[in-house]
Amino acid sequence: MCGRFVVANVGSELVGVLRVDVESEDLPAPSYNIAPTSSVAIVLDSGKTEPPTRRLEPARWGLVPGWAKDVKVGARAFNARSEELEDKPMFRQALTKRRAIIPATGYYEWKQVDGAKIPHYIHPAGGEPLFFGGLYEWWKDPSKQDDDPERWLLSFTILTRDSIGRLGSIHDRMPLFMDPDHADAWLDPTTENVRDVLDAAIDAAPAVAETLDDHVVDRAVGNVRNNSPQLIEPATDADDDAPRTS
Repeated sequence: MCGRFVVANVGSELVGVLRVDVESEDLPAPSYNIAPTSSVAIVLDSGKTEPPTRRLEPARWGLVPGWAKDVKVGARAFNARSEELEDKPMFRQALTKRRAIIPATGYYEWKQVDGAKIPHYIHPAGGEPLFFGGLYEWWKDPSKQDDDPERWLLSFTILTRDSIGRLGSIHDRMPLFMDPDHADAWLDPTTENVRDVLDAAIDAAPAVAETLDDHVVDRAVGNVRNNSPQLIEPATDADDDAPRTS
């Protein structure tokens, strides 16, 4: 799973290789402790133009489908198992029409050790961005007027797959990492063989995962109110493997 992640910078610094055409003027500020329901910058291809326009837009973490009665359903849909998307009404239509990439600097995962949780920060060794495969949806708030700019909510979920190697020793699931080539194909709204593209990305994800580093961080990351660059620094405890709770 992926329940917390980091975006240390935004805009072109993070998504240059994805060739974004338009960046929103109200992108969220950098954050070192992003939790579900937070606003995050995502990449999507708008099919309303020809050719499609690739956009970097703020979105709420936790997918809210168009048929939802309220946004609360999104709190349970911050992750989606990539192998089950077609079987879930929550994600099925978005898989076909509304695919996204979520750029990140790294993410947190908690390892169970003797009944306690040890937080790890997982990130690219060279400082390049990570790209998570995702889905997005637009939801119309029935309580707001048609001319209210906040009537339409953009939301997203992060796809996951089985973990491998060292990451598998931390948690049994990991985000679906995508390299720039797979991310580009995933975003293309004209793609018809979506499952083939997704399966190719799933098969390629281990190659990205094997390039990642991780280290134990302070348990302060477990509190969503804590948000500073110090959260991603290695823990200063004498024994980094000492059990901690989140």
